[in-house]
Amino acid sequence: MKRSVLAAALGLALSVGGASAESFERNIMTGGPQGTYIKIGRDIAALGAECGLNLNVVESAGSLENFVGVRNRRNTQFGIVQSDVLEYLKTFEANDPEVQKAVKGVRIMFPLYNEEIHVLARKDIAGMKDLAGKKIAVGKKDSGTFLTATLIMDILRVKAGERLDINPDEALPKLLSGEIDAFFYVAGAPASLFTSTTIDKAKFHLLPITEAPLLATYTPSRIEAGTYSFQDQPVDLIAVKAVMMTYDYDIKRNAYHRDSCKTVADFSNLIITGLDKLKTTGHPKWKTVDLSALPPGWQVGVCVKAGMAMDYKPSCKPAASAASGGADGSNEEYLDLLKKRLQQ
Repeated sequence: MKRSVLAAALGLALSVGGASAESFERNIMTGGPQGTYIKIGRDIAALGAECGLNLNVVESAGSLENFVGVRNRRNTQFGIVQSDVLEYLKTFEANDPEVQKAVKGVRIMFPLYNEEIHVLARKDIAGMKDLAGKKIAVGKKDSGTFLTATLIMDILRVKAGERLDINPDEALPKLLSGEIDAFFYVAGAPASLFTSTTIDKAKFHLLPITEAPLLATYTPSRIEAGTYSFQDQPVDLIAVKAVMMTYDYDIKRNAYHRDSCKTVADFSNLIITGLDKLKTTGHPKWKTVDLSALPPGWQVGVCVKAGMAMDYKPSCKPAASAASGGADGSNEEYLDLLKKRLQQ
């Protein structure tokens, strides 16, 4: 990724938001209305609602806006971010005061699931190299899709004929109408954008992404045949990990920090004790979640660790399934292993 791209996006994100004197709320920043992030956010909010904790699920442009929102936006305790965004923030942190400002105080809550990098293109475009000279939509500038698309094309040295900075839900109708040739979309499969619209499999397909230079940053993945109606064959591609971020609140500072830290601890506990329920009733991506698969170089917040204590009680009456999960021996073993890994 070009450092200028990251700095420009950070500059945009840092220029918005800010604290105000409004009453205390709980918020999680997610993504667009048809993305996986917003569904994961709603699943987490449902856990809170079962025991009387209201969590607002906030739409956003995506990863970078979410990251900076956790850092700067009042009443925003949580945000979901792509792991490659975290990696490159760390890469530039040492020598860039603007990146240092954005990163300061932001902490890991939990790693979540892999997000597949979808590139939907015209059928005559066979692979990533064939995107050269084409008209491609790469996502909004403060989104994770934008940063990932930029990085991938830089690594592969693919130069588009024209790049459109628009969201995937805006890009899809443009592709279907012939206005563009392809677009990037980073989302956990199955992405509802591709399941809610009829896509002609004779005209469009997902590009395989298997180029060796990308494997230093991304994880090999596969979207199985039939995941989408237009996809008869499995597609090998790459993925990033979605990570839930929070802020390192200081309970000695003021009432807002105390309330926010309590919120983080409560939801930390609810997610751990309710993980089995999330895997059963939530988005299919919950089935692949490993809460201990931490990205390197990032610290877990102290408020998250507080919620992992065996004797921690959320400030509500947990749902019956969560309460029974906390008493289960296998769940206690998992919690103990998770706590050890997060404290390393």
